[in-house]
Amino acid sequence: MRAETQRTVEKIEKSLDLLAQRLDVETAQHRLEEFNARVEDPNLWDDPQAAQKLMRDRQMLVDAIETYESIKQELSDQVELIELGEIEDDAEVVEDAEAALAALSEKSGQKELEALLDGEADGNDTFLEINAGAGGTEACDWAAMLQRMYVRWAEKRGYEVELQSEEPGAEAGIKSCAYKISGPNAYGWLKSESGVHRLVRISPFGKGTRETSFASVWVYPVVDDNIEIEVNPADIRVDTYRSSGAGGQHVNTTDSAVRITHAPTGIVVTSSEKSQHQNRDIAMKALKSRLYQMELEKRHAEINAQHEAKGDAGWGNQIRSYVLQPYQMVKDLRTSHETSDTQGVLDGNLDPFMAATLAQQATGKSRADANAD
Repeated sequence: MRAETQRTVEKIEKSLDLLAQRLDVETAQHRLEEFNARVEDPNLWDDPQAAQKLMRDRQMLVDAIETYESIKQELSDQVELIELGEIEDDAEVVEDAEAALAALSEKSGQKELEALLDGEADGNDTFLEINAGAGGTEACDWAAMLQRMYVRWAEKRGYEVELQSEEPGAEAGIKSCAYKISGPNAYGWLKSESGVHRLVRISPFGKGTRETSFASVWVYPVVDDNIEIEVNPADIRVDTYRSSGAGGQHVNTTDSAVRITHAPTGIVVTSSEKSQHQNRDIAMKALKSRLYQMELEKRHAEINAQHEAKGDAGWGNQIRSYVLQPYQMVKDLRTSHETSDTQGVLDGNLDPFMAATLAQQATGKSRADANAD
């Protein structure tokens, strides 16, 4: 078997390993038998909502089992054909089987990514917040660069991008901004971006010195109608204020901007659209989403340890480093995934980083294990 073909086989096997972990393949058949027994219960449809959920969950399990088994079987079949073709010196059989393996690799890779986005809120729309950290004007400019990066990433995917609020920097860039990003699996993809992002570059504002800047990114899901979050009115303070800034297409100037502060958690959310009623609604949805995100983190503390340990936007808390000087490199400190195409990343090419982090979460590797690998 040619070395290139062997690499394709290994790639498919890697996808199968991840699919097996997400499926929990050792217990999958037993769980399906339990589903089938419950489906046969004559009283199942006494509760239509529960019955519909049961049928959906069962079908998801059936689809996952069939996907795993079909990829596994086709891999075995094509490898066997290649081996027979090589024994019989039949180049056409080998060529056809290698082409089938290449197509199977594409399919297994896609199924791998789909399997990674199976969290409770992964399919939801998302809120994205960016805040400048340590570094003054440099950090504000860096926050604006991140703002551009994420907007470009979302637009490339065809997602709807809505600016919720923005506070300009004193001299350049932004102090903070908040977006609502809507589209299939928006939260599932972006959730891996929460953390501190570090930039190293030659300062465009000083005397050509090399500077290090920080900005933090927060991502949390939009709470849909199927998720109930209770907010005690006594726990919140609602303030209205006039937003201000240097102007431009991203800045709204209005007397009806709304800020909601949640006393028990210290969460502060803002919205500065034209309508005060609309702003209250947007801010309350954002607050509920933040509270829901906190609950998700409690449930998945091991997976989301980087969120809880994030701390201030400064040294020791970063998840990703963007180095523009003295060399070109973007490196994720959780997975060790890296690229020298810094401009491509800053233009929104983030999928490889997101996929690497999702895969790490699926396999349960720690940051130290990832670095060792």
